Amino acid sequence: MPSRRSSRSRPFRLEELGPGWEAPGLVAGVDEAGRGPLAGPVVAAAVILDDLQPIRGLADSKALTALKRERLFDEIRARALCCSVAQASVEEIDRLNILQATMLAMRRAVDGLRLTPHRVVVDGNRVPVLRMPVAAVVKGDAKVAAISAASILAKVTRDRLCAELHARFPHYGFDGHKGYPTPEHLAALRAHGPCPEHRRSYAPVRACLGAGDAA
Repeated sequence: MPSRRSSRSRPFRLEELGPGWEAPGLVAGVDEAGRGPLAGPVVAAAVILDDLQPIRGLADSKALTALKRERLFDEIRARALCCSVAQASVEEIDRLNILQATMLAMRRAVDGLRLTPHRVVVDGNRVPVLRMPVAAVVKGDAKVAAISAASILAKVTRDRLCAELHARFPHYGFDGHKGYPTPEHLAALRAHGPCPEHRRSYAPVRACLGAGDAA
């Protein structure tokens, strides 16, 4: 009987997703960054890893330091078979809702791959409509290497976008909270009103539409 520790550490196998997932072929991992923040686009990434060039240290991007993510970002882009990063804009988030905008960004990321994957695995419990088989893997960013790689590309890209937002709108502090509804961010919203990159469909932003002169 296997120990509890060994059962926890057993690697996830794609064949657990059902018939056909054990077949040979290119598999892309997909993840997103930026569903919860009040500002900026939602970013999705798709990655097809090269089995002949394994990348050490892949993990859920949230479990890594910023320095480690930056190093892995460059290594993934250099050693993966192909990768793609895409966005859905603030306007699309407000028009479609954040879930549908996230699915749109994921479809764009998969469509942007140089190679067409045979199958796609997505972190979480919802998947976009794609022209190839796709499956959701709960906590996939910690279980499937390709999803881990996608989570790192998406997170680093969005953090860089937040640095650009900070340069344009320094009084909101985007370099620190990355758009999340921290007390500091909410206080800045109340003082200055939303900037053009705030998501008007989010309740904390709507509540501050009359404040300041930035709306």
